[in-house]
Amino acid sequence: MTDIAIRPARPEDLEVVAELRWRWVEELYGTSSTPLDEFVPRFVAWAEENRSSHRCLVIARGDVVIGMAWLVIVQRVPHPRAFERASGDVQCVYMLPEERNGGLGGRLIDAVLALGRDLGLERVTVHSSDQAISAYSRHGFTSSPRLLQAHVRQSAG
Repeated sequence: MTDIAIRPARPEDLEVVAELRWRWVEELYGTSSTPLDEFVPRFVAWAEENRSSHRCLVIARGDVVIGMAWLVIVQRVPHPRAFERASGDVQCVYMLPEERNGGLGGRLIDAVLALGRDLGLERVTVHSSDQAISAYSRHGFTSSPRLLQAHVRQSAG
């Protein structure tokens, strides 16, 4: 485990991060209609354009990136007791299948939460898959009856 490092993604990591995102979507939903060679440069450009609000952490074994997690920072409306306010949302946590179930994903979650603390965020949320709820719970996430959501995108068809 001594060759494992968790760090902010570097510009040169973004193509690999895009490929991880591609693999994750294929794993869940099957083959995409967008070819990988089209997705990667668009994803890299998006990541570069959004780097102030979307922070990517990678976990690497030596020089090989084996997982990622994104912390999205959302500025909140000021109030008289706290003018500077922000919260975070964990997105796109993914570990290569062969690297799962060894505690590395948990270390990545802890690193995202530490980044949130360092940034002074009020809270960090996550929209979890059913399979990952227990992992997030082990690292301090709890259910909230006050956090509600509404689906506003109309489905095609």
